[in-house]
Amino acid sequence: MRPVHTALAVLVAAVWGFNFVVIEIGLGHFPPLLLSALRFLVAALPAVFFVGRPKTAWKWIIAVGVALGVAKFGLLFTGMAAGMPAGLSSLVLQVQSVFTAVLASLVLRERPGPVRVAGMAVALAGIAVAAVDGGTSGPVLGFTLVVAAAACWGVSNVLTRKASPPDALNFMVWVCTVPVLPLFALSLLLEGPERDLAALRGLDWSGVAVIAYVAWVSTVFGFGAWNHLLKRYPASSVAPFSLLVPVFGMSSAALVLGESVSGPRWVAALLLVGGVGMTSLAPARAGTRTKEAEGGAATATGATAAAAVSAGSPPAAAAASPAP
Repeated sequence: MRPVHTALAVLVAAVWGFNFVVIEIGLGHFPPLLLSALRFLVAALPAVFFVGRPKTAWKWIIAVGVALGVAKFGLLFTGMAAGMPAGLSSLVLQVQSVFTAVLASLVLRERPGPVRVAGMAVALAGIAVAAVDGGTSGPVLGFTLVVAAAACWGVSNVLTRKASPPDALNFMVWVCTVPVLPLFALSLLLEGPERDLAALRGLDWSGVAVIAYVAWVSTVFGFGAWNHLLKRYPASSVAPFSLLVPVFGMSSAALVLGESVSGPRWVAALLLVGGVGMTSLAPARAGTRTKEAEGGAATATGATAAAAVSAGSPPAAAAASPAP
């Protein structure tokens, strides 16, 4: 990759990593489900008026919108609101690559090779270490919700893999329209209209900046820049940079929020990042290469699109991810 594009890939990873800090700050202004609804509303408007009509079947747009927008982000934001630290959230969310690989093997019949299986085992060991550390220093409920969010992200990756959208930007903009009303409804039901109105009435420049960052910087810029790189270079050259997301997430949370990073957490980070790298970047087995080739560039871009809208990093070419 050219130096300018390498710098751009690192910048996107930094943007996605810092996004967890911004979410943490935003949760001080808004209830979690309301914040998630506002994020998708601002990300979808006015972009939906410029991308044209949907180029993918509505059943896939709705399915990915529910799995990624409502379930994944609803659980992630709620878990962080329950006390899950931003840095640890950026790390634990990476286990979605394991969920994606397992679901792809069950649903898409994509058999993982020995390197990928070993990577999944290493990543799960990292989650175990993080769980033990989190159990002694953080809320168990928040940790569990973030792991559930990672599982929902894996579901959305497989759904996007099945959808194989021909235009990733068009697909993701329309996906962003799906969670808005369900999240607003859930917020009214679970968080209460009084709490929502109080948050909106107390909206200040800090709250506006949070929404602008998570919607436009993390989602629109992050996805646009990442997709630009994928159009110029192979996914195997671009995907490794997303392994920097938890590094930026944990370091920025320590610097900005003052979160401490314990020894076991660093061990968990090394295991998770290493395992995710093995899971995501290992070559496919011979039995699945033909099937992946038939998917073509549209499939690779579509799988990346599903993750780019999140606070994390995108999956590699097929479905496994190395990403909020």
